[in-house]
Amino acid sequence: MRNKTTYACQSCGHQTARWMGRCPGCGEWNSLVEETTVVQQKPARGIAGGGPVPVTEITTAEEERYSTGLAELNRVLGGGLVSGSLVLVGGDPGIGKSTLLLQAASAMAGSAGKVLYVSGEESVRQIKMRAERTGALHPELLLMAETDMAVVEKVIKETAPLAVILDSIQTVYHPDVASAPGSVSQVRECTGLLMRLAKGKGIPVFVVGHVTKEGTLAGPRVLEHMVDTVLYFEGDRHQTYRILRTVKNRFGSTNELGIFEMRGAGLAEVTNPSELFLNQREQPVAGSTVVPSLEGTRPLLVEIQALVCPSGFGAPRRMTSGVDYNRVALIMAVLERRVGLRLSAHEAYVSAVGGVKLDEPAADLAIALAVASSFKETPVQDRLVLAGEVGLTGEIRTVAGMDKRLQEAAKLGFKRCIGPPVDKQAAALGIIEYIGVQSLQEAVEAAIGR
Repeated sequence: MRNKTTYACQSCGHQTARWMGRCPGCGEWNSLVEETTVVQQKPARGIAGGGPVPVTEITTAEEERYSTGLAELNRVLGGGLVSGSLVLVGGDPGIGKSTLLLQAASAMAGSAGKVLYVSGEESVRQIKMRAERTGALHPELLLMAETDMAVVEKVIKETAPLAVILDSIQTVYHPDVASAPGSVSQVRECTGLLMRLAKGKGIPVFVVGHVTKEGTLAGPRVLEHMVDTVLYFEGDRHQTYRILRTVKNRFGSTNELGIFEMRGAGLAEVTNPSELFLNQREQPVAGSTVVPSLEGTRPLLVEIQALVCPSGFGAPRRMTSGVDYNRVALIMAVLERRVGLRLSAHEAYVSAVGGVKLDEPAADLAIALAVASSFKETPVQDRLVLAGEVGLTGEIRTVAGMDKRLQEAAKLGFKRCIGPPVDKQAAALGIIEYIGVQSLQEAVEAAIGR
């Protein structure tokens, strides 16, 4: 056994023998921190033994999934919790990560069996207070306050729980690594230990991770590579709703969303999120449009708002919230060049209402019409939704899942939809008037007028 001093990057985990001002791995400045590691001469531990096997001789079976007791969490996980999976949950402080996992732990304990909840940030009495407030009380839910991973490993092997929840990975340490909790070495070793336990014993493990001020998970990027699923819990702390988004998922889609509402008794699932994002929309207003977005298998109606006003300075200001800034700049350039709207001397502010983030191309047409409506100071037609991708030549391109989008729009009382010119799914439905347009110019004339 000997001590080894290295310098590890807190952003990417790159290690060097000497300190450098700039990390050679990721290019970050002043991110190398000195760490002392105890190196033990012992063989590396693997997940499972055995040599190579021909792929044709491997028997496969459909993976077993456990219900977490929360339909929205099951949706984001791809249909449930896979045996032996390692799930990382990140989010801003106070957003509700611990509340979400405690409610899921109680539901799993009541339906499937023993669940171990390990906290390195709170005492068991503090966790019990939250459990009483949220109604997460069950005798099969085991609480433990511990930061030593060796003790946690021993307890997991002795109790053999159905699932394990660790809150959080930045607060625990491994006694074999002589560095502070939360360092690159500790995070890597503790996550590796949990991965071996999950894969070796078939126990699904939830791990809570802290996020930086930029909104990314704290610690080395290797943390996200090691786990099977990465979930982000997002939302405005001043609002009551929360969005659970998948960033990585080896067992399902990464486009699913889970939506919750924070109440006094904990998190409540939102079964109809479209009503949530449109609940304050009454009469048509200039600069307001609705897009039937498709997040995974879930259609979601979101309001897009735009404000265009003359600029009092040389360079007009452009700001976005919930939509991509570069995409909005591209759409405004198409509006100016192909439709003839003189936007170069105007400031523009575009926002997706409700804090939801839209990154699919189907929102292009709604963004373009919201900007055009605000510029012309004329609202779009009442009970109208817009879906379509805008090309650089001004053409409206086809988007996927139009039938699901229109069914959701019809459910909430919308009567018309403007979209790509040819869509057999939309024409076959007949539940809503569908107006196909070839270009952005036609879309502006159909929704607003000349």
